[in-house]
Amino acid sequence: MFTIRVYGILLNENNQVLVSDEKIRGDYFTKFPGGGLEFGEGTRDCLKREFMEELNLQVSIGEHIYTTDFYQMSAFNPAQQIISIYYYAHALEPIQVPLRLTPFEFDEAQHKLYETTQEIESFRFINWEDFDENAVHLPIDKVVAGMLKNGAKPV
Repeated sequence: MFTIRVYGILLNENNQVLVSDEKIRGDYFTKFPGGGLEFGEGTRDCLKREFMEELNLQVSIGEHIYTTDFYQMSAFNPAQQIISIYYYAHALEPIQVPLRLTPFEFDEAQHKLYETTQEIESFRFINWEDFDENAVHLPIDKVVAGMLKNGAKPV
């Protein structure tokens, strides 16, 4: 069984990379914004929907960066293989959700939400100089972070 995930690399005017800090079922992950492809949805439409759901942000989807080319088992279901697709994303409006300064900085309302959903997230920018494979946790994200730092040009 396959799970298809779609992620966006969003850089701001200060050459900073947007990341999502998430707590899911007791585990902590820093990853690129995005999520799961739904039936009947194209990958670019999926990414637009995910940015709207997670950040209430309209984006345009730019160039394709990478699609997983190795086996990656799901961290949540060992019977599933993850295929991730990455695009550049460009904000069409200012980001309105609170942006955090430190990893896993959740407010009181988010901690309450976690009690029922077992999932919360916050967003922050990482300076390009400080960004590399160690800034993200998921194995495929690490590949993409390395690609970005070693040649893929931020646009």
